[in-house]
Formats: sequence, structure tokens, C-alpha cells
Amino acid sequence: MYENQTYAVILNRMLDRVPNDVDKREGSIIYDALAPAAAELSQMYAAMDTNIHLSFADTASGEYLDRRVNDYGISRKAATKAKRKGLFYGNNGVPIDVPLGSRFSIEKSNFVVVDRQALGQFTLECEVAGAIGNSVFGSMLPIDYMDGLVKVELTDILKPGDNEETDTALRERYYLRVRSPSTSGNIADYINWALEVPGVGGVRVIPLWDGGGTVKVVIVDNEKKPASGELVQKVQTNIAPSDSKGEGKAPIGALVNVVSAAGVGIDVTAAVTLSGSLTLEDVTARFRATLDDYLKGIAFTSDATVKYVRVGAMLLDIDGVQDYSDLRINNSTNNISVTQEQVALAGTVTLR
Repeated sequence: MYENQTYAVILNRMLDRVPNDVDKREGSIIYDALAPAAAELSQMYAAMDTNIHLSFADTASGEYLDRRVNDYGISRKAATKAKRKGLFYGNNGVPIDVPLGSRFSIEKSNFVVVDRQALGQFTLECEVAGAIGNSVFGSMLPIDYMDGLVKVELTDILKPGDNEETDTALRERYYLRVRSPSTSGNIADYINWALEVPGVGGVRVIPLWDGGGTVKVVIVDNEKKPASGELVQKVQTNIAPSDSKGEGKAPIGALVNVVSAAGVGIDVTAAVTLSGSLTLEDVTARFRATLDDYLKGIAFTSDATVKYVRVGAMLLDIDGVQDYSDLRINNSTNNISVTQEQVALAGTVTLR
């Protein structure tokens, strides 16, 4: 709005107000007197322009977006800590127990033991909130010496860690709330109730799935992958902790069943002609990352079908690929249909 109010424009406008019989050249007394004021005014206009953009949801960011969406009862989802399974061994591979609160390190992440599952099996929680706790696997080192401990393995992800909700994701939830008004338990209501639970990255609502009064809510996590049992339970508790009694946010009489989407593996094979700029291993790694991004992008959209021609186009767009042949997706040359209770996941990629 104020982008044209530059230093030069303001200064010239001020100089135009000075009579022409006064010396207005650069270096003159009047010029030197007006120049600092023009500079300050240009900075003020720049700040005003920024403040206007921070006032509207489509251009606000950070704290200002938080304050905007708070008017509609929406809060940014905080980062959460990953919980992982840890295996502990002593001499000769014998499982052993370790004290709760013990700390271990792997790469640049630290984990603390928070719960015992079985002999030598414990739940570990990442000390830093966010998705960083999901990305590491393998051998860990104790931060403090432990007598008899020989080996520690960090294995399964029990509860994925989530990064703080991005401005883009928060803005999308805001748009969903204001553009699809909630009214007495309509589909928009169930979507909003599920999405407000940290960790939920997508929702589908199936009304009357098992007769009158029944509602199925299908969810995926922030990585557009099947939700954990813990996340499913949190959403169930938020919407309807007990069937039809109205103790959650669902109306009295509604029988709500929250489930995780079922994963559908997408395996891709093809013969490729390389240009020589990258090795086959590098091409495979890049294509798999691209495939993963594509599948996340279509997850829980109106058309979640995995398109055969789209996968082929992505393969051709990879640096180092000159051509391809015999492309197959799940051993087929057809599109792969995904139902409303499923989510496509990148499986094996075999390029030869």
C-alpha cells in the first residue's frame, strides 16, 4: 500500500513545497534540512506497510498470525517430543534393565528413559521436541557410565515427534474454520475437532458408515502416514470419549469411531537410461524422495489416486535420467486407487 512512498519521492514532494527562488540543490541548506526528515518518513511508511500485512490472515506470520487466529478459538500446535523403543543388553547379549531417567545419546540427539516395557525394553523420550527425534536409529551411547551395560539400540517409533505447526498449516486450519462453518456436528465440525489435536495431519469423515447416528473419523499424522494408536485415542477422547453420551465435542447420540488410515505401499520399478551426471544409486534416492513428497501431497485430497503418468513424469524430471521404460507401479501400468480410508506410502523403488 505504501510501497511508492520512498525516500526520493518524499524528499521531492517536500522540496516542491519550497519556493523556487530558494536554493534547493543537493548540499543546500534547505536540502540538507529536509533530507533527514524524508528518510525518517520513508521508514515510517515501510513500517506501516508491514503492519498492514500483519493484520490479515493471508499475509500475517508468527506471533501476529497466532493473535489473528486466536479470535476464532484456534491455537498453534506446539512441538511434541518423540517416544522411541530402546533395547538394552549386557554381556553375551543378555537383556538388562536400566534406571528410569537414564540418558543416552545418538548422533546429535539425547534421549531419556521414561518407562519400562519389559526386561531390557524401555520407552525413551527425546529431550528436544520436534521431528528430529524420529530420524535416528541404531546404537546409542550412555551419557553417564552404567556398570554392566554393553549395548543400546534405538528402534521403533512409539509416538512420532512433531515440529511446531507452521504458518502455512495454521493458516489452512484457520481458512477451514472460517470458510466451512461448524454447525451442530456437521462434517466440518468433525474435521476441525480432529485437526485441533496435535499430531493430526489429515482427516476424512464418513457419515452414517454403520447406520444412523454413526460417524467414522479417519486420520493420518503430520507426515501423512498412518496414525499411532496413541494419536487415535487422543482424537477419540477429544471428539467422543464415550459412545453417544455427548461427553466430548460430538453431539449426544452420535456414535463416533476414530481410526487410522490404512497404509497402501507404492512400489515402483523401471528401467532407466542415465545421462551420466548421477549414479543409479543417487537417481534412486532422489526419485524416492520425490515420490514420497508426491504421495504426501495427494494424501487425503479429493483425488488421492496415484497417477501412472505422473510417476513417469517425476522420474523423467530427476537429474541424471535421460529416459525410462517398463515402468510399473505395484507391478501394474495402471493408476493405483486409494480409498477414503487409506493413504498411499512410498514403498520400494527399484531402478535398473
